[in-house]
Amino acid sequence: MKAVQVQFAPWDKKYNFDQGDLVLKIGDQVVVKTELGVELGKIVGFIDLPDQADGAASTLSEQTPVAGSTGSGQGEIKKIIRIAEAADFAKLPDVKQLKKDFVFCKKLIEKYQLPMKLVEVRYSFDDSRITFPFIADSRVDFRELVKDLTKHFGKSIRLQQIGIRDEARHCGDFGHCGRPLCCGRFLGELNSITSEMAELQQCAHRGSERISGVCGRLMCCLSFEEDGYKKMAEKLPSLNSEVKVDGKKGRVVAQHILKQTVDVQLFGKNGEADAVIEVKAG
Repeated sequence: MKAVQVQFAPWDKKYNFDQGDLVLKIGDQVVVKTELGVELGKIVGFIDLPDQADGAASTLSEQTPVAGSTGSGQGEIKKIIRIAEAADFAKLPDVKQLKKDFVFCKKLIEKYQLPMKLVEVRYSFDDSRITFPFIADSRVDFRELVKDLTKHFGKSIRLQQIGIRDEARHCGDFGHCGRPLCCGRFLGELNSITSEMAELQQCAHRGSERISGVCGRLMCCLSFEEDGYKKMAEKLPSLNSEVKVDGKKGRVVAQHILKQTVDVQLFGKNGEADAVIEVKAG
């Protein structure tokens, strides 16, 4: 079966739903029923899921987020209720209310001196729950904070810790290139970016500040050209391999992937190290 991937916030996971007979496209806003209540979400993708052989309702393993599941095991995929209408958006709190609630929660965090940074305030569509996403370096004991928030709002309160990259995606900014952040414009999954990617692209020597994004982590764009660099690197002799240049023996001591050249340490007649020259590969 084909499932629709719905996201309720830029920092949240993607959840799978059955679109039924609805004609949907990426970017549509839809009303769905989840384990926690009725929500308003945005369609961010489609995914093919295997049907059960016995014809029963399709289920997903616990590795795939299921908004309608009843536990950590398998859960039935619920159908999307309907496409959101203008009247649905009118029910949501306005910017003034959100700002007021944000400030209230922030003051409580300061009151209890909690090591956490509040990111935003998000109401559920059915107005039964308020979620406060935050970032923190470690676990935070926010039990007293939840008590005060529950007493003040009279609703179910959920505090959700998110990653610093998720905060950057939600808040938005501009990268070193001068363009809006990739994570906020088109990236779906925030995949792991490793130092090996920077080393492969020979930019690790520039320092962490120049290859890190506004989130403080390695820039996502390091993954964009990784495959291209790997293919170009395969055309060059490996480091420390022995080569011959104009009949002279030498050893590869450096690679210049974009230039498709290598630095070769030549050896004299007595096997002593001689000059280092740059040689074009092939």
